[in-house]
Amino acid sequence: MELQQTWMLPALIAIPFIAGLLCWLVERFNKRLPRWIALIGMMLTFALSLVLWQQGDFSGMSKQIIAPDAAVPWVAEFSVPWIPSFGISFHLALDGLSLMMVVLTSLLGVAAVACSWNEIQRRVGFFHLNLLWSLGGVIGVFLAIDLFLFFFFWEMMLVPIYFLIALWGHDVVGKTKEYAATKFFIYTQASGLIMLIGILVLVIISYAQTGVVSFNYNDLLGTSLGGWEYPIMLCFFIGFAVKLPIVPFHGWLPDAHAQAPTAGSVDLAGVLIKTAAYGLIRFVLPLFPVASQEFAPIAITLGTIGIFYGAWLAFMQTDMKRLLAYTSISHMGFVVLAIYAGTLLSLQGLMIQMLAHGLSSAALFIMAGQLYERLHTRDLTLMGGMWGQFRYYAPILMFFCAALLGIPGTGNFIGEFMILFGSFAQYPVFVVFATFSLVLAGLYSLILIHRALFGENNIAALAERETKSHGLPARRLKDLGKRELSLLLMLAAGLVWLGLYPQPFLDTSSHAMQWINNAYIYSQVTQVDASQMLDVMEAR
Repeated sequence: MELQQTWMLPALIAIPFIAGLLCWLVERFNKRLPRWIALIGMMLTFALSLVLWQQGDFSGMSKQIIAPDAAVPWVAEFSVPWIPSFGISFHLALDGLSLMMVVLTSLLGVAAVACSWNEIQRRVGFFHLNLLWSLGGVIGVFLAIDLFLFFFFWEMMLVPIYFLIALWGHDVVGKTKEYAATKFFIYTQASGLIMLIGILVLVIISYAQTGVVSFNYNDLLGTSLGGWEYPIMLCFFIGFAVKLPIVPFHGWLPDAHAQAPTAGSVDLAGVLIKTAAYGLIRFVLPLFPVASQEFAPIAITLGTIGIFYGAWLAFMQTDMKRLLAYTSISHMGFVVLAIYAGTLLSLQGLMIQMLAHGLSSAALFIMAGQLYERLHTRDLTLMGGMWGQFRYYAPILMFFCAALLGIPGTGNFIGEFMILFGSFAQYPVFVVFATFSLVLAGLYSLILIHRALFGENNIAALAERETKSHGLPARRLKDLGKRELSLLLMLAAGLVWLGLYPQPFLDTSSHAMQWINNAYIYSQVTQVDASQMLDVMEAR
């Protein structure tokens, strides 16, 4: 079926870029105007993604089964030539998987702008330029299906995040924000270059077979790679494993989170690490199905180690943001298990898990930022007794901690349950280990709740000491304002919707996940059949 060209796809990328540039240009005239431009820009992007969702008419798609040899189920496409002599085009396409990721990115983009409203007071325009350009780059990653264009957006989104951490981050004892930003950049840049090598070798092999140079995803699917498949797959895997991050490639994440401004942490935890999971699903499984199947036990072992390692280190932290950073490493272990199990149920669970983790982790990082604005500390050992000090903050923090723990009624529970259920038939031992890790998740969530909300009341004394150290008169600690409250309630509503009625999201991603499941699993069947036929012919 020939898809009609739609300008909505480039518009999803262009709006954050144009809005970000406007923020920078108007900063000299008015300090408040960039905030409004950024907010309106991300709200427009979110609205456009909802229009595409509504136009896609995904209702009931979970009941439809697509054939194993069906084409990629794109619902919208946009393509114009870019560098024709090298087979490179500005080619964007959207299916249910990328649509859900774009909806999440644009929603958390609105949240990132709203949560930094009062936090950022200097270079406001340049801050929003970097924030919106990083989000535009992320949306580009989710939409690009020309591999050169994908790599362009993959690398482009790193630079704005470097500036977000280096210019507006927080220095922590012993480590500067510049150190954290540089560490993040070196890790991701080096892994990106390894992935570029994989892309170029894949294109060269495709050219040798077809005589046509093309970076187009649709053209590269099904390329016969022989003995090259495993090393090329590893190049892609390393590129995505660092960003996800999978242990032992995780070294950049805790420092980047701890030193980043609140909006930067929302960006990193909510959407940036999801680009890596998306890359593994979109590119690694369908392009290298045989090598991925061989590599699956190793990847799942690394993921399981990450689940326990992240949970244990989260349990050991006293800095609220570092604790939350390590929980992300732990939760991404579930993502790796779901991807390499490759069943339709585990992939569908993965979709719910990524959306739920994006909302819950973003909300907790926003709340850590709100607390830092009031107390100028994130040290949990100095907190306590918050339940009696805050009317709204304390119960909302408890809700999001419980969501991160995966209680029934939230999207996290649905996602984790589907992943474990869908992976059990193939990898029962790993699933049992992952299930035990949920006990550790309960432990660090409960410790965060206990230290911050209950126990000895240190909050009032801490607030009084902070106000006196800044030469201000003692004042009552301020609870959440209307802007902060409405932002957190929006994210909470999304989590409850995912937990109580996930069917619209499952319908939306169904065809995309069925196609990836077929590309990953069905190719094994055809490979086995082909090898068996070859053996029979040789025997004759």
